[in-house]
Amino acid sequence: MVHTTHGLSIGLERAGREFFLKLKAVGTLTHDDYKIITPMINSALGEVKHPVVNALIDGSELEGWELRAAWDDFKLGAKHSKEFKKVAIYGNKEWQARMAKIGNWFISGEVQYFENATAAIDWLDE
Repeated sequence: MVHTTHGLSIGLERAGREFFLKLKAVGTLTHDDYKIITPMINSALGEVKHPVVNALIDGSELEGWELRAAWDDFKLGAKHSKEFKKVAIYGNKEWQARMAKIGNWFISGEVQYFENATAAIDWLDE
């Protein structure tokens, strides 16, 4: 029997009203994954007036989303769209690069795709 893992790990650092959000997505994400992570993000960002968020999304082990989870992801991004300053997507698949371009339509900050984690972090630190 092959056991396939999936899920999200999250790291969140705060300095004043600035946040650094790090997400690592593995496998195929589900609605249940978002039922856990959405309240965490909403709670952290909801405590600060006008939060500013830089995010690193590690999609190097991401295979995709279940349909309902994709909708959950869109809703979460839409709710906090004005709070994101920069989002770096680190991955290794062509569809992830396309996602980064589409992400620019929905958030007020910048979204860029990287195939190198160090380059992604350097861009966030600029």
